Amino acid sequence: MRKPKSLNRRRFLETTALAGGAALALPSGLVRAVAGEPPPKATPVILATDIGDDIDDTWALGLLLRSPELDLKLVMTEYGKAQYRAKLLAKFLQTTGHGHVPVAVGPDVEPRGVGGQADWVKDYDLGSYPGKARADGLQAFIDAIMQSPSPVTVISIGPTPNVAAALAREPRIAQRARFVGMDGSVRIGYGGAKTPAPEWNVKADVKAAQKALAAAWDITITPLDTCGLVALEGERYRRVLECAHAIPSAIIQNYRLWSRANDKLNQDAERHSSVLFDTVAVYLAVTQKLCKMERLGIRVTDDGFTVIEEHAKPMSVATEWKDLDGYRDFLVNRLTGA
Repeated sequence: MRKPKSLNRRRFLETTALAGGAALALPSGLVRAVAGEPPPKATPVILATDIGDDIDDTWALGLLLRSPELDLKLVMTEYGKAQYRAKLLAKFLQTTGHGHVPVAVGPDVEPRGVGGQADWVKDYDLGSYPGKARADGLQAFIDAIMQSPSPVTVISIGPTPNVAAALAREPRIAQRARFVGMDGSVRIGYGGAKTPAPEWNVKADVKAAQKALAAAWDITITPLDTCGLVALEGERYRRVLECAHAIPSAIIQNYRLWSRANDKLNQDAERHSSVLFDTVAVYLAVTQKLCKMERLGIRVTDDGFTVIEEHAKPMSVATEWKDLDGYRDFLVNRLTGA
């Protein structure tokens, strides 16, 4: 995206007069501002994430915070290692100026060990977080949905045991929220393979995925067919790497630690990103313009595949990119503020 030229109200009126009243191709937000119309309200959002394993969750959180269309009301840890994940969320939010966002600490489903970003939070005290850190993460998740005056979008970018447990505790949340997830593999597998695969967020807890992806809420997903093709390199990656803003800076700090966790000589973080699966779920909560969306019945099999079936739960599925490079530009522009 290119920045629009500076244009205040007076200059707008002068330009319009000189043009003989001809319509100008202005950004819609600027047109509304000139006309005195209020901007559209941001969508209330909850992020459910297994941040701290793969680095793409951290990129996705950064993109969410740089998306004015989305109003982050709560972040919830998913799939165990709850204290580690909660510390990552809290420190990232606090470091980037979003320390007011509540952190919901989900149950330790699989609590052993920590991940590649552990050094970033080794001295961080969750009790020092300026926002609320809710010990009963499931109830915090339920309350955020049930008490919201408008429908909430749940962006799910990890396995879903805590989402499934919240649905079991309070089924009505599905009537007051929609689900946007990074889940599954419909026609394409990992790395663009022509054979579908049991994708991690589904396979890690199949029963939970079956519950979350069959619940009564409206569902949109990005499977590997689209999200598995996203990475940044070259000039696009350099722009993020060198950006001084707090959000891309925190992402790169974490990426460096993550990429060197098992190999101190690893230089990937200086050259290119990893595959940024989860960022696409955030994108679909903002817009779907760059994706081909299909309405498909999707069933989660007992071995973790997501298969198309006519009478299965219907959902919107991002099955192809209309413009993958356009998405890469969108991602970079959002993160760097271009």
